[in-house]
Amino acid sequence: MNETIIVFHIGELITVRGPNRLRKGSEMDQVETIKNGYVVVRDGFFCDIGGGEGFRAYEGRDVIMIDGTGLTVTPGLIDSHTHLVHAGSREHEFHQKIKGVSYLDILKQGGGILHTVKKTREASFEDLMKQARKSLKTMLCYGTTTIEAKSGYGLNMETEMKQLQVAQRLAQLYPVEIHHTFLGAHAIPTEYKNNKAGFLRELEIMLEEVWKSGLAEFCDVFCEEGVFSISEARDLLSKAKKLGYGLKIHADEIIPLGGAGLACELGCISADHLMASTEEDMKKMANSGVVANLLPLTSFSLNKDFAKARMMIEAGCGLAISTDYNPGSSPSENLQLAMQIASMKMRLTPKEVITAVTINAAYSIRQEHRIGSIEVGKEADFVLFDCPNLDYLIHHFGINHVKDVYKKGKNVVLNQKNVFEEEKI
Repeated sequence: MNETIIVFHIGELITVRGPNRLRKGSEMDQVETIKNGYVVVRDGFFCDIGGGEGFRAYEGRDVIMIDGTGLTVTPGLIDSHTHLVHAGSREHEFHQKIKGVSYLDILKQGGGILHTVKKTREASFEDLMKQARKSLKTMLCYGTTTIEAKSGYGLNMETEMKQLQVAQRLAQLYPVEIHHTFLGAHAIPTEYKNNKAGFLRELEIMLEEVWKSGLAEFCDVFCEEGVFSISEARDLLSKAKKLGYGLKIHADEIIPLGGAGLACELGCISADHLMASTEEDMKKMANSGVVANLLPLTSFSLNKDFAKARMMIEAGCGLAISTDYNPGSSPSENLQLAMQIASMKMRLTPKEVITAVTINAAYSIRQEHRIGSIEVGKEADFVLFDCPNLDYLIHHFGINHVKDVYKKGKNVVLNQKNVFEEEKI
């Protein structure tokens, strides 16, 4: 029997309908809003969207009717930069952070990423599953229906594979869509401290083996002073591209090395962080169509400058917003908070923000044809927020506005609580 769901009399329906491509510059603020709207879902797909009483044509005995009065409905949120699978946390570094010890200095002391690498190597598959599962459920309760999950806390074949296998298993068990990124080039492991060339050769082997395994669709490199240089990142990503990976890059987070420009040269899907990117590279990104994936919670957590989002939009860039969830520099799964900080500190309008976490985020993981907007034929991923309009969702910060969450037409969060069956790990 076909299942039909109707959400009607929606206070404000934010469809983000439009071209299935990166929305750039002023386009990001051009978002369709329907007052007193409705959506009709059949067999997991949107089959009608509109306003007023048009939904009456679909009413029937077996139709599930949901009153949206006073609610805001948006597409399911997409977090396109996370480090979901890891062991442990780094709260022991918090005192160093608030005293002003830099992120790179903590890394040089064997902390930061390297601390998490040690913990992740020691953790069992089951331990990693348990920790990541908790974070995944938190993300879902905040309205995130799709994520990108990076490896990068193994820095050796065994643990990188383990991280990717955990993410794959989670995607099979739980109703959050996960897209997988190999980030073996996240740091130089302790055992290669004085032999970077040796680690680069090891990375080439890992690139090939991970690709053969089918565990990752994207490859990422942390291009930063003291980590991987422009030339090293170019070499690694070029090899990844030949294998068939989609390319991403951690670029210009701290030092303006030119990682954003490299992303344009290589045809990366996204360049992420970009707090230190130059105006020249912003123009290159706008012309090339590379997604500028901004991570405001990282700036907030590290007490660093925020990426120049307004300048990027004025240059014609297309922006995504993500949490960068990780155990050190952004220990938060709350994409709503990232949206709010992006607006308050980076001066993005609420419509620009919702574009950044829906259709542009979908584009950054090559899924814009399936998800990222509420329109006929797309999968029915959507969120019911207990607030009157989009502006309120951004204005009233620091709480969870989610009422219900739907993934592929199934109600997976009801009144902020997961309703899917708990699988045993």
